[in-house]
Amino acid sequence: MSMRRRVHLKVILLGNSGVGKSALMNLYVNKHYTNSYKATIGADFLIRDVTLDGKNITVQVWDTAGTERFQSLGSVLYRGANCCILVFDVTSEASFRALDGWRKEFLLQADPRDPDGFPFIVIGNKTDLSSSRAVSSKHAEDWCEAHKLTYIETSAKEAMNVEEAFRNCVRLALKRMKSEDHSGTQPDLIQLSPFDSKPPGPCGCR
Repeated sequence: MSMRRRVHLKVILLGNSGVGKSALMNLYVNKHYTNSYKATIGADFLIRDVTLDGKNITVQVWDTAGTERFQSLGSVLYRGANCCILVFDVTSEASFRALDGWRKEFLLQADPRDPDGFPFIVIGNKTDLSSSRAVSSKHAEDWCEAHKLTYIETSAKEAMNVEEAFRNCVRLALKRMKSEDHSGTQPDLIQLSPFDSKPPGPCGCR
């Protein structure tokens, strides 16, 4: 019996500082949540091996600092990404308004072969803080529909829909790779980090 070829995927988390990118990554990879907050310095990553739809997949999840002073790292971090997750905090309208800028910056820096077809997932996080909600589900859904983006709401604190969000991301990335294989187009180079699987820096949370 032949061994299945392992697929390597690179997923980028983008969004303003404090929206919960690190908490989402930690919950997905380590099944762990903490309510202490420490801002990510530059970038951080974790790796998880999954089996999905009969495929063995190594998912490398990159958590990026949501501050302008680290945006110069974008061209290095974004290239080779197979999917991008845009994260906003449902209690922060400013973080929602910033999504379009993050999306455009990613496409500019990553320079994918098919920008219009590149897979994005939009996550509205912190739904457990419903009493402080500033962005309605309908408003977020309408914006995502207008931009042809997949939308899902999560709570890292309550472990709600986090697994589903990343699963959708992986499926979209695999679909893109399959379509490129069928079209004869070479996929973007998948660059796993030169570091080992141990995160290079402190990982913040929500």
